[in-house]
Amino acid sequence: MLSVLAMCVVLSAAAIELPGGPPVGMDFLAYDGANHRLWVPAGNTGSVDVVDTTTRKVVRLNGFPTIPSPRPGRPNMGPSSAVVGEKEVWIGNRGDNKLCSFDRRTLKKRGCILLPSMPDGLAYVAETGEIWATTPRAKSIAIVDVNGNPPKALTFIKLDGSPEGYAVDGMRGVFYTNLEDKDKTLAIDIKTHKVAASWSPGCGGEGPRGLSLDGARRLLFVACTNGVVTLDLTHEGKTVSRLKTGAGVDNIEYFPPRSLLYIASGKDATLTIARVGDEGTLTAVAAVPTADGARNPVVDGLGRAYVSDSHGGKLIVIQPPAH
Repeated sequence: MLSVLAMCVVLSAAAIELPGGPPVGMDFLAYDGANHRLWVPAGNTGSVDVVDTTTRKVVRLNGFPTIPSPRPGRPNMGPSSAVVGEKEVWIGNRGDNKLCSFDRRTLKKRGCILLPSMPDGLAYVAETGEIWATTPRAKSIAIVDVNGNPPKALTFIKLDGSPEGYAVDGMRGVFYTNLEDKDKTLAIDIKTHKVAASWSPGCGGEGPRGLSLDGARRLLFVACTNGVVTLDLTHEGKTVSRLKTGAGVDNIEYFPPRSLLYIASGKDATLTIARVGDEGTLTAVAAVPTADGARNPVVDGLGRAYVSDSHGGKLIVIQPPAH
């Protein structure tokens, strides 16, 4: 990690304290650009914290069920994932296996649907009006039609491993996910629900984690636990770059306007910002000290990163590099 930091500009960070903690269990956050809001499922607190990114005011949405974690010493499990849809934001809750929707503008609760297995990551597929939820315990993806009223479970895609991470190429009709326990990255046809391609990112025994996509250049970024791999989708998923960072990488975030990739190393307490070259080459350009366990950055419309610090019960806010 020292070699990466030595090449980088070191940026400063601020913090947004969240109610109900510490700790505040966080996993998949979502940014609503139209309303300048960050949706933060706050697991063990039984709430979702909605942060206005212009004023940093926090509004709590309460009443989400929680259950004890199966791992001793860990906080309770509750709401853990969010995704922005057409008019609603959907929240996945590990506390009751439900997906519940909230009006993007008014924050009022709308419909819910019960899944047969615990939801993990959520993706919205605008072309079909569906929510795709990875359900790793069932080794499947649950597809929910959210055009109807009430929404209904549409179908399930069974996989030969545990799905982890997601990215959607709406223009080409492809959903990407990893199989964490198989060290594979899959491309799934959105219409046929069939696996169209499979690649081996070479993440090793701990497997691949998060995904992010540069749709215009057809580059897929795969998070390993100690860095990121770029796959060139125009050349059958060929590995074109590999950037090693600190340990404890989970989800990653890409900011297309500036070709910047944000990678949080939870075990090394560092956020690395990498620039993506035209051919997919990854070059570290900035690094920021964060906190132990801080991971899963989300980026707003200005390129600011919000890194979840569950132990500290806060979001670490990091400005993008100047150039």
